[in-house]
Amino acid sequence: MPPYPGEGYPTAPHVVDYLAAYEKRYALPIVRGETVTSVVRDRGGLRVATDTTSWDAAAVISATGTWWRPFLSLVSGEFGGRQLHTVDYDGPAAFAGQRVVVVGGGNSGAQIAADLAPVATVTWVTRRPPRFLPDDVDGRALFDLASRRARALAAGQADPGGVGSLGDIVAVPPVRVARDAGLLTHRPMFARLAADGPMWSDGSRLSVDAVVWCTGFRPTLGHLASLGLRTAGGAIRTEGTRAVDEPRLHLLGYGDWTGPGSATLAAVGPTARAAVSEIARQADPDGRAGS
Repeated sequence: MPPYPGEGYPTAPHVVDYLAAYEKRYALPIVRGETVTSVVRDRGGLRVATDTTSWDAAAVISATGTWWRPFLSLVSGEFGGRQLHTVDYDGPAAFAGQRVVVVGGGNSGAQIAADLAPVATVTWVTRRPPRFLPDDVDGRALFDLASRRARALAAGQADPGGVGSLGDIVAVPPVRVARDAGLLTHRPMFARLAADGPMWSDGSRLSVDAVVWCTGFRPTLGHLASLGLRTAGGAIRTEGTRAVDEPRLHLLGYGDWTGPGSATLAAVGPTARAAVSEIARQADPDGRAGS
């Protein structure tokens, strides 16, 4: 990536410009506006179907990632108020004067609770006590820590511990302000949602207007459903990036089970190269293509 000309870290537009230039330089045949609906076994290969066409492939790399499928907790109940996921939250204005439950002990939960605290009555619910990272830990420190872990795992070394070993929540300035003002006290996870709000296992309950679920995402793997590869835990068994039960399929960017840091720009390169090298070996096991 070209050096960022301004102060601080590269901005999102700088990164986008780099990726656009990369695509143009290598004349990559990108097809946009196509939704892949299924990947199926067909005549010794794989067929990729979209909403408009299909392709036959000797190999497929699935890289749909983990940020497109919001996860909502399966808490029973019939809550009559508003429920929304992090992806649908667009600011505190719509909740002014309301009673809001924010569910989730990660960065999104802390930041949305801090954002709502000045205008709403907020109850922050977490499965375990929130773990704030030290105030002096910023994005660069987290990047360096994650990079060291990725390099160690790639080299077959012992896991030195990643970002999660320090804590769950980056104390960005708005979160710090709300925390220090005593606005980010938490309650344990409730047992169910009644019509008017959450109920805890000890019998206590709370009447609220809205619930914001800051409960993360799950891998987007629905297009692979017909291959029948997912385990009881929801993942697909892999060796490196190759699917164990369908060797023509590789997965990239779904977390550490598809390569350490493979969902980040910083660490996806080595994992991607390994996937492409294995596909090339499968296509030409005798190495004749390079002679």
